[in-house]
Amino acid sequence: MDVQAWADQVDAQITATIRRKGWYITYIGGGTCSRPGCEPEPDDRPPFAYTIGLFGLNHPELLVIGVGKEVAAGVLDTLAGHVKHGGNLMSGSMITFDKDIWPHRIVPEEVPNPGDIVLWANDFYQRPPEQSLPVLQLTYDDSAGRFPWDEGFADPESQPRPGTFAA
Repeated sequence: MDVQAWADQVDAQITATIRRKGWYITYIGGGTCSRPGCEPEPDDRPPFAYTIGLFGLNHPELLVIGVGKEVAAGVLDTLAGHVKHGGNLMSGSMITFDKDIWPHRIVPEEVPNPGDIVLWANDFYQRPPEQSLPVLQLTYDDSAGRFPWDEGFADPESQPRPGTFAA
């Protein structure tokens, strides 16, 4: 399969998922790739995931960094579902979950360089990086309740501050 045929299939899958569900989740990390002919390269960046489709609901896309695929999908699906049903996540607000679902609090933060991160979303909406759609980074606390801006935060490399991370 050539790369263009693969890209067309991915675009069709994204479109079908957005039509059915309202959003699509792209997960990047773990040194893997799915493009034909792609050789996985070691990656020292934390894994990340983001939504595609919320921009079509007049809401910024959502980004989470430094969590595994299942956690990312759970958090993004929960919050994207909230948006789909009329909710609006605001930068700086505090979001909590049922402790059985996820024991962390989240603060959405505006991403100043979304064109450097949400490449598939911009491609889907046919927007150049310099006119990127808006993105909120879902910044979460550590097991002691500290956020990355707090002294003693457990793992600063796992959650780069907005504007310091690129895909």
